[in-house]
Amino acid sequence: MDRIRLHVRAACVVVLGALAACAPIKPAPAPATAARPSCTVAAAGDPLVGNWLSVSSQKGVAGALRTLYTLNPDGTMNYVEQVKRPRTPSQGLYESGCWSHEGQTLVLRTLESNGSPVNLDDPIYTNRYRVDRVNATELHLNGSAGAVKARRMSPGYRLPF
Repeated sequence: MDRIRLHVRAACVVVLGALAACAPIKPAPAPATAARPSCTVAAAGDPLVGNWLSVSSQKGVAGALRTLYTLNPDGTMNYVEQVKRPRTPSQGLYESGCWSHEGQTLVLRTLESNGSPVNLDDPIYTNRYRVDRVNATELHLNGSAGAVKARRMSPGYRLPF
């Protein structure tokens, strides 16, 4: 009796294998990849080009919030935000993408956050700031989260971790 069951199981495996071999093979769909936008070169002599450091404190957050905006002449940008607390390792966010200066508005468009591509359709990755003042040493912006005051840093400056 055990031999008959073994033969029936083997026959079922062979039949199922033959049916699977006859099934049409459908190629896996290609992953949808949105075209990454290209950055627009900044106007020659644009005063926003450079490294800008903002240090502030927020209500309910212990420690200082440091933000470094790096606006490159080729239209690319890096945005590093770091919370520096006493006796605690720093926590940070690193975003990269494109920037543009449209009239009195600075537009930051994030393409990657902490090294991962972002959903380009999500409005959270596009930030607009009204440029209130910019000169050789200071940048004053106003955005949805309030006023930002930053000072110009030397080329190549990075936040210490």
